[in-house]
Amino acid sequence: MEDRMGWARFVGFKMLRLVSLLAGVSVVSFILMQFSPVNPVEAYIGGDMIRVSAEQRSLIEERWGLNDSPIERLFTWGKALIQGDLGTSMIYRQPVADIIQERFMNSVVLMAVAWMFSGLIGFGLGVVAAMRRDSRLDRLICWYCYTLASTPVFWIALLLLMVFGVWLGWLPIGLGVPAGMAADQVTWGDRAIHMILPALTLSLTGVAAIALHTRQKLVDVLDSDYILFARARGERGVQLFRRHGFRHVVLPALTLQLASFSELFGGAVLAEQVFSYPGLGQATVQAGLRGDVPLLLGLVLCSAIFVFTGNMLADMLYRFIDPRMKEETRG
Repeated sequence: MEDRMGWARFVGFKMLRLVSLLAGVSVVSFILMQFSPVNPVEAYIGGDMIRVSAEQRSLIEERWGLNDSPIERLFTWGKALIQGDLGTSMIYRQPVADIIQERFMNSVVLMAVAWMFSGLIGFGLGVVAAMRRDSRLDRLICWYCYTLASTPVFWIALLLLMVFGVWLGWLPIGLGVPAGMAADQVTWGDRAIHMILPALTLSLTGVAAIALHTRQKLVDVLDSDYILFARARGERGVQLFRRHGFRHVVLPALTLQLASFSELFGGAVLAEQVFSYPGLGQATVQAGLRGDVPLLLGLVLCSAIFVFTGNMLADMLYRFIDPRMKEETRG
């Protein structure tokens, strides 16, 4: 009973933090949009700017509420949000909720694949580097990770695009499905092929942090006294890692991987833009460049919930596995 009450308090506290986070993110994002050099009316009209009269501009401003003060617009948007209405996108002329729903699965599948592969590859490289510490292989892995950590996501995306999409022609250069194909003719295989390059980009960039962190944690474990005693008993290599190293490094690695949701989403924004992948990242860039406040605020809220969920899962994992954290939860 006490355990259930502790978990209830924990989840309740997290929900309060989520509500305050969403409120703060919404206000800050709205304020930043007011200082944006992008004129929403000009972005809405586009190339027909010369042929639009002042009266028509006034009607457009009235249609989207742009002639109201920023405070009035913020409160109007907030009242609609409480009722479950995210507004209508100025770019797509569709409800923001429908746009997010349409693109959400594309981004989630892409980030899930990249998250899984970056975690597995990074963890494996970190373990190999620690077990072969100070060897050529260790130095090569560290060099590889440091290089990736200092390389922008968009540069890796462009490099992969040129090599595998342009020079070799093995993979499509962009989009989420083949161009010109009807929606009912697109197969899961077509979607998977178009997702390879964006997922590979995010996987490569996500490897560095988890690999270096796992290597350092395992090095600390291997320097401990009980590992020295295990070596004295004749334990070596895989047996030593499986019995004494794995359980000490897998939980910190998984926690770090769950906490990397923010970096994953930020990388997805750039990767989707380079590959013209129809996900939330590309929609975020378009909303920012064209001053689509309703769409941008809806996407910001979605990304904040996504990142918060990753951090909350990491906290829940710690409290579920670590007995000391369970005691804090009960308390």
